[in-house]
Amino acid sequence: MDFAPDQPRWRQVAAVLRQRIADGTYAPGTRIPSVIQLQEEFGIAGATGQKVHRALREEGLIVVAK
Repeated sequence: MDFAPDQPRWRQVAAVLRQRIADGTYAPGTRIPSVIQLQEEFGIAGATGQKVHRALREEGLIVVAK
């Protein structure tokens, strides 16, 4: 992925995941990529992947299974 220099990477990755959720790539009840998988796919740091997950949780798009 080519990142835009004027926007934080975590926001750009979160936008990709939002789109995948919206288009059904990640159907309700299925897992989204882990932080490690995000690191591998997008070439981001672990902390960046954690920000992505946190933002999506805060938006109510994902939940953490307990």
